[in-house]
Amino acid sequence: MNSNNKRTETPEAIVVTIPRRLDTEDAQLALERIQELLKKHEVVENLVRRQEEGDEQAPIIEGLLKRQHEVELEHLLNQMHPADIAFILESLPSEQRRLIWGLVNAKYDGDILLEVNDWVREDLISSMNREDLLAATEDLGADELADLAPDLPADIVAEVQKGLTNEERAQLLEAMGYPEGTVGAIMDFEMVRVREDVSLEVVLRYLRRLENLPDHTDQIFVVDRQDRFQGVLSISQLLVNDPETVVKDVMKTDYLSLKPNEDDAEAALAFERYDLVSAPVIDKQNRLIGRVTIAEVVDVIREDSQEQDLSRAGLHEEDIFAPAVKAIKNRAPWLLINLCTAATASVIASQFEGTVSHIVILAFLMSIVAGIGGNSGNQTMILVIRALAVGRITSKNFRSLLQRECIVTFLVGFLGSIVAAGFSWAFSGSLKIALVMAAAMVSNMLIGAVLGVLIPIVRDKFGKDPAVGSSVMLTFATDSLGFFIFLGLASIFLL
Repeated sequence: MNSNNKRTETPEAIVVTIPRRLDTEDAQLALERIQELLKKHEVVENLVRRQEEGDEQAPIIEGLLKRQHEVELEHLLNQMHPADIAFILESLPSEQRRLIWGLVNAKYDGDILLEVNDWVREDLISSMNREDLLAATEDLGADELADLAPDLPADIVAEVQKGLTNEERAQLLEAMGYPEGTVGAIMDFEMVRVREDVSLEVVLRYLRRLENLPDHTDQIFVVDRQDRFQGVLSISQLLVNDPETVVKDVMKTDYLSLKPNEDDAEAALAFERYDLVSAPVIDKQNRLIGRVTIAEVVDVIREDSQEQDLSRAGLHEEDIFAPAVKAIKNRAPWLLINLCTAATASVIASQFEGTVSHIVILAFLMSIVAGIGGNSGNQTMILVIRALAVGRITSKNFRSLLQRECIVTFLVGFLGSIVAAGFSWAFSGSLKIALVMAAAMVSNMLIGAVLGVLIPIVRDKFGKDPAVGSSVMLTFATDSLGFFIFLGLASIFLL
């Protein structure tokens, strides 16, 4: 099936059911089943290619077998939830991904494009024609269109806007006006709002006229006649109070609200701290312009976590099945930097060639000193990066944090150095070497702890991601200084 022509009628043999969510294990099994069918699909193609060119039956056989596999794939895919189909697409190479994409029921296209990672979305959109893209976006809300807009061709975005109401068009332009990483970029425009001067009975009648409530509606937002935000009315308060009660008398005025220009990570922390399901977004004039729900917050937390994990290794998000050239561009810079730092550490070690040549065992022991210092520093650095992410480090407690880490590291290092000294003594038979090993180990661990605190904090102070490349810089320092301290002490006390 051509992935550039998805607007085909669903075969009568296919029964499209309401998609169901799979748990993690079921999704893995579904992926394995799809990969098995794709393998059969590939085998059929290879077998037919080996047939003699004069065999007129070969194309017919190929078509029948391929269609059989496609029908089975369609049946399997169209029973799955869009989020699970997104997982399948992210787990396949580009060629197979596009084949599967062409078999997915077209009515799920928009939802799936919202679920997949950016690098998969770009690949899928590049395989779709204008008609497919317009059909995929026609039923999406303004906030969802804003999420897709950066990856869509400009003419498609312009065409989609023509089909929106004036209110929807204004919402789309507003959402697109906020930079990525802000509350405005993730806020939802679907919400229930009521005035403060109506009764709960009026509110209930209004809710009954709706086809359904927006997802994650745990509270109703209360506004005045000028749409200025006044408070929140929880669903529980609406249900348990007398219907004749006025909204103003039971609404909560002690609420948490968000500003559209706030960092979305700060909003995520607020949701975590106060166990929120939804929160209103208000502008400078105190007008209600949207809301943020737990669904968007979970996405923010997941994306930030993934970015931090990659950043610590100096990487950016990439398609694991992308061509090697793209992967090289992503991975090479920090690896080259790491190579330079390792070369510097080797140069420092080479300055003590005379010491090492006299006491050869030092060459085996110095790697332990460098490695322990790096590991100790990494432990501290991970704790600091996490504390920075949740806003727990300030100029007031920085000194206390540094002091605590030095004390903890010294005590751990002292205990570890006893073990290391005993190992060195048993291995070398020299008490002096054991003492030099212990002193160098404690010293390098303290250096690692100090740098583990300072590197991410300094980067954060200058507006840089504290996780990006921090481990590379820390390793450079602990390797270089570890070699210098250990071999320097050995030169002083052992020669």
